[in-house]
Amino acid sequence: MTATIMFDLDGTLIDSLPDIAAAANRMLQDVDTAPLPQDTIKQFVGKGLPNLVARVIEHCNLPMERNAELSQLTLAHYNAASSDKTVPYPGVQQALTHLREMGCVLGICTNKPEGPARHVLEALDLAHHFDTVFGGDTLSVRKPDPKLLLASFDAVTSAGPRLFVGDSEVDAETADRAKVPFLLFSEGYRKTPLAEIPHTHSYSDTHELPALVRTAVHQLETQA
Repeated sequence: MTATIMFDLDGTLIDSLPDIAAAANRMLQDVDTAPLPQDTIKQFVGKGLPNLVARVIEHCNLPMERNAELSQLTLAHYNAASSDKTVPYPGVQQALTHLREMGCVLGICTNKPEGPARHVLEALDLAHHFDTVFGGDTLSVRKPDPKLLLASFDAVTSAGPRLFVGDSEVDAETADRAKVPFLLFSEGYRKTPLAEIPHTHSYSDTHELPALVRTAVHQLETQA
C-alpha cells in the first residue's frame, strides 16, 4: 500500500504560532502599536503572510496602503527567528518515518513563503522526509486556489492515490476544489467546529496518521 501525500505545514505538522505572533508583534512595535494577544493573531493565520498582516492592520486601525511594507517587515522579523519557539506536533517525526517506510511519496503545500518553510523544515529535522516543497510564493497563487496543490502533486513521481493533509478551512476548500481526499488534523489552527469543515477523515493524534492513510487508501481502492 502506498500513496502520494501533500501536507500543509503550519498547524498541521508544526506549531509555529508563537514565532508567527512574535514576528507580527515586533512589526507592531516598530510602528509604535501595542502588541496583540497570540490567540488574536491565531485567527489571522491560514491564507498567507500578506493576508495575516492585512488582518493585523485592520484590527489595529493602521493604514491598509502600508500592507506591502509591513508584510516585508514582518517577514524579515520572522526570518530572523522562524524556529526559535516552533516545534513539531507530537508524533510527527514517527508518522512521517512510518509513511516513508510504507512507500508513500511526501511533499509540502503551504501558504508560508517557500524559503521560510524550507528553513523551518531543516531546523526541525523534517526536510529529509519530503520530495517537494511548494510555498505561498512558489507560484502566483495561494491556497485555496487548487493550482498550488495540484502543481505540488505534479512535481513528484506519484505513487498510489493522492491525499492532502491539513488543519484548516482553507486546506479543506483547497482539497475540495482539487478533488483530492482530505485528512483533517483537528488540533491545529481551524476556526470553526470540526463538523462544519468538509473532510474525508479526521485525527487528533499524529501517531494515528499512518493507519488512517491505510484506511483512506483502502477505501479509494475499493471504490475504484
